[in-house]
Amino acid sequence: MASVTNRRGPAATESGAAGEPMPERRRADARRSIAAILDAALASLNRSPEVNIVEIARAAGVGRVTLYGHFPTKEALVDAVVAEAITRADRALDAIDLDAGSAPTALARLAASSWHILNQHRQLMVAGQRHLGPQRLRAHHDRVMHRVQEVIARGQEGGDIRTDLPTDWLVATYYALLHAAADEVNAGRLDERQAGEAVAATMTAALRPS
Repeated sequence: MASVTNRRGPAATESGAAGEPMPERRRADARRSIAAILDAALASLNRSPEVNIVEIARAAGVGRVTLYGHFPTKEALVDAVVAEAITRADRALDAIDLDAGSAPTALARLAASSWHILNQHRQLMVAGQRHLGPQRLRAHHDRVMHRVQEVIARGQEGGDIRTDLPTDWLVATYYALLHAAADEVNAGRLDERQAGEAVAATMTAALRPS
């Protein structure tokens, strides 16, 4: 009797083409899908917080079922997108030298750069407020607020920043000012080109020792 040959060739296996395990291929495909979804969702939500799942899936080049397989709800997707935006912002803020000059000057530079980043994500933050709520949104931002806390602490030690108020309260004030600026720009009451300077000037005045 003639022997039966493997029609898929000697390099193929039951686990996948060329001996590659199927689970690893699926994981790689999943990573690519997730990256595409996050990129598409970030771009879409930065344009409008009203964008729907179907539009995001289409922009990502995946099916709605695939998107829901990774992010079961829009809340889960928005949460992941906000986390991704914060991660990218964190990397961008790493480039700022916060040790040069006085603490108030460093904080003003940080405020200007932070506003520039936040301004790109104003509509995403609206979606974050709507789907995640203020506490969850603030929890995401705590990852980058450590810079503010460190500069304020340096200024308090050097006498450049007031010490009569808790550091955590001053950090919260900084965060609130940035997001108040975003709200005012969204409402058309503040020019986005002036917002960074407005935040920096307001914060500098609020931190000045009495």
